[in-house]
Amino acid sequence: MASLPVEILYGIYLGLLTGIIPALVSGSLGFLFKYVTGVTLPGLGVVVLSVAIAGINGGLMGLLDPTVSSSPQLLVAVVIIMMLSLWAHSQGDRLGGSMPKRVTLASLRRRNISADVVDIVGGVGKVTLRSTGPVRDMEGYPPLPADLRETIADGSWSFPADLPLPELESRLVDRLKTEYDLADAAVALDTQGRATIAAAPPASGLSRRVPPGKRAVSVSALLPTGAARGDAVVIDTGDTRIDGTLLSAKSGGSKPSAPPKPVPDDDGVATDGGAEETPVPAPTAPTTTGGEGRLTAAVSREQARTLLGVDRAQVAVASRGTRREFELVSLLRRSGQRFRKVSVRATGPLDGTTIGDATIRDSYDVTVLALRHPPDETSGDRRWSFSPRGDAELSAGDELFAVGRQAALTAFVEAVA
Repeated sequence: MASLPVEILYGIYLGLLTGIIPALVSGSLGFLFKYVTGVTLPGLGVVVLSVAIAGINGGLMGLLDPTVSSSPQLLVAVVIIMMLSLWAHSQGDRLGGSMPKRVTLASLRRRNISADVVDIVGGVGKVTLRSTGPVRDMEGYPPLPADLRETIADGSWSFPADLPLPELESRLVDRLKTEYDLADAAVALDTQGRATIAAAPPASGLSRRVPPGKRAVSVSALLPTGAARGDAVVIDTGDTRIDGTLLSAKSGGSKPSAPPKPVPDDDGVATDGGAEETPVPAPTAPTTTGGEGRLTAAVSREQARTLLGVDRAQVAVASRGTRREFELVSLLRRSGQRFRKVSVRATGPLDGTTIGDATIRDSYDVTVLALRHPPDETSGDRRWSFSPRGDAELSAGDELFAVGRQAALTAFVEAVA
């Protein structure tokens, strides 16, 4: 009889040899059971089935002779078979839970962010994108200023982790243009969330914020405190009242002073007679400090002529009221609904058809709230259609804003994108 270490090595060899087929069967059953029913197959049943298959396999291979069954080789081989089967079952169960129910060519081509860099925040996966290497200049544009280049290189941006890489790149480009007022930007992402960024400095200042068909005019006035870019203002010249949008302003008032810090007493303990005050968050946009100054507002061409003939005016900030769109989003989210923007691709199932013929609501259980057509060749403006009817025609380049439950929206995007 061989020594115990040799017997253990023989047992490991027999277990690996006879456990290959049981491991394949266990992994396949775990995958199919999880993929079809969504329930994990019990591990005890997998072990029993694997040992039985291994016994049949070993008997067919002539391995279960009396010398093997009466030695420690059999016990070691059975343990190895059970470990292989449980490992294969767990891998198959994980694969069955992660594989999408509907596999399309578009989903196979789609690349997502790696699960290693995903952070779970409140049950939702988030990924933080950071720049890797220096921010490059874009061809045809002036170089970036050194401080802006360093700011972008040190920045980080969070997005939902379930978005494909092309969508993450598009959203990061939009974020960079919005936050840093860039003329153009290009982003290339890898699966680890590392971004290669190329950016162009702002090509202009005020003219980019003037809406089409409007003119920017400056006027001296007594400015209210707290006015910010984008506020609706009413300019009173004495003869007429003009409604406009505030683009920029500068006032001569002093900045609000910070509250005095508590003075420590003789024992070194700061006493201020009350609870510690929490810091007030900084505003998201620059605001005026009040007092005499000048503002620049976007008005129509006829109103611009009127303001150009006035040396001084009175300015009031108009109320925008309640933002009903935010209330609508909140209500839909509380009811379990989500938004998604879907682009109609050429030669796709929606290209050249109508919303009614595509049976979007009946087939995918989603509702189209708005339809945005490509920019017009003459004016360059996009045409919007809210609550489109069933006879609304769809063509390549159109953007659908659909609402529905997360699973329905995912199935709709996979089917038409």
